Amino acid sequence: MFEQKPDPVIHPFPEPPHVAGGKAPLSIAKLIPNCLTLTALIAGVTSIQYAINGNFEIAVLMLLASAILDLLDGAVARALKAQSEFGAELDSLSDFLAFGVAPSVLLYEWALGDAGKLGWIATIMLPAAMALRLARFNVMDKQQHTAPQIDAWKKQYFTGVPAPAGACLALLPVYVWFLSPDTFTVFSFATPLIAVWTMVVSALLVSRLPTFSFKGLHVSQRFMIPAMVIFAGTIAALIHAPWMTLTIISLAYIGSMPFIFSKYKADGKRHGGMEDFSSLAFGVGSSDKKDNDDMI
Repeated sequence: MFEQKPDPVIHPFPEPPHVAGGKAPLSIAKLIPNCLTLTALIAGVTSIQYAINGNFEIAVLMLLASAILDLLDGAVARALKAQSEFGAELDSLSDFLAFGVAPSVLLYEWALGDAGKLGWIATIMLPAAMALRLARFNVMDKQQHTAPQIDAWKKQYFTGVPAPAGACLALLPVYVWFLSPDTFTVFSFATPLIAVWTMVVSALLVSRLPTFSFKGLHVSQRFMIPAMVIFAGTIAALIHAPWMTLTIISLAYIGSMPFIFSKYKADGKRHGGMEDFSSLAFGVGSSDKKDNDDMI
């Protein structure tokens, strides 16, 4: 007469608790990329402390550690599938402080403070250019759903000089000074040139010039062992002769720019993606793209 309802199913193990909003708690592994980003930020702040105290060698090494951590956090996030909008925003803020503010403070405490108004202008330009670069790509990243797709061949290049590379390039005069402390004493006119060099690097940060990216490198299996040997030799050189190694790497990066630009033009002709190359200096155009998380 009356339909009997089935007995409720009792699960021996209850469902895991959920936080407010119905979202499951995050795994600790998902927090690792953000922890790496925070460590990079801490290294940048520590670099400022050492620079103010006049310990420039440790200050530069802290910035180098921050750059390495910045390379790792994006790779770890992709490996753990832990990318998030929060992580991207945190990475941008960390990059601004570690690669914009910290190197400018270091340069000002080291030499730009003696360059008068020109030195202060250069000190301002570096973090300002870094902020503009990061803000531009953050806006583009949010508009990527409505923006046209980037050609695959263009993804092999960075647009402008990435944040960590820009900070390392700005410190090139410091590496030279570590190698030869009397360099800027003998050449008294070099202090204003340091300010000019900082301005040039600032311009490269916000430019749209194509630059070198590891994404465009492909190593065949037979060259894998030699490539690993070269990598090991580079790490050993950074440990035992850091200033000479950083100087060589910086000069090689600068020297690669004309070749990268020529390759970019050749790839554009081959793929039918020709554009007005005179517009590649500054501004936002259709060829802009969001850099990888590890090299914004």
